[in-house]
Amino acid sequence: MTALLREVVGDVLRRARTSQGRTLREVSDAAMVSLGYLSEVERGRKEASSELLSAICSALDVPLSRVLIDAGERMARQEALSAPVGTNIDASTKVVIPPVGTMAVA
Repeated sequence: MTALLREVVGDVLRRARTSQGRTLREVSDAAMVSLGYLSEVERGRKEASSELLSAICSALDVPLSRVLIDAGERMARQEALSAPVGTNIDASTKVVIPPVGTMAVA
């Protein structure tokens, strides 16, 4: 099963914070968000608004676009790994779409 977007975004934010050696308190103070709420966002328990994500990213000095790109790439990898067998269409498959006839008007 693919992870939820909020879980992946939270993980990306946590990795950014820990790679900087910063504590939850430091980032929550800089972002002006409660420590508990930031913790919930990082654990994927809360869905952060775009304003909140922007504040957290600013506090981390990480572009919001980078967080979203990283999250999207992780989700794409997870989706590729969890895709059921046989869902890919063979590139040699041809589809014939019949021409649209004229429609009768009543």
